[in-house]
Amino acid sequence: MLRNKFVLLLLLPLLLLLAGWREAPLVNPDPIAVPAKVSQAEVGKIIKKALIQRKWIVSEDKPGAIKATLLVRDHKARIAIDWNSKDIRISYIDSENLNFTEKKGQKLIHQNYLSWINNLVTDISGELVML
Repeated sequence: MLRNKFVLLLLLPLLLLLAGWREAPLVNPDPIAVPAKVSQAEVGKIIKKALIQRKWIVSEDKPGAIKATLLVRDHKARIAIDWNSKDIRISYIDSENLNFTEKKGQKLIHQNYLSWINNLVTDISGELVML
């Protein structure tokens, strides 16, 4: 019994270190350029299509602004997407169970969040190029 506790004590720092590897700096993606020939209405349709294809739920839809939520198992992420005639900006709002934290002034979040956002950026950018 004592040996098991000792092994657990030795492994605990390693487990904590491994859990930290799943964290990544929280940065909003670079703005996505909107081609001059694309209307604001078309941009809105492209954004909504990408969100729906990636299982995001649109919670607020106004001209030039959308808020969306993604639910994956017990994880929840909320974002804002704002656009104008020049660019599209995706911003983190909040999350649940994605290990969001701030350490030494740097915001950190589970790396899966960044993958989900990169997928959206790729989908939206790809659709814009096709027009």
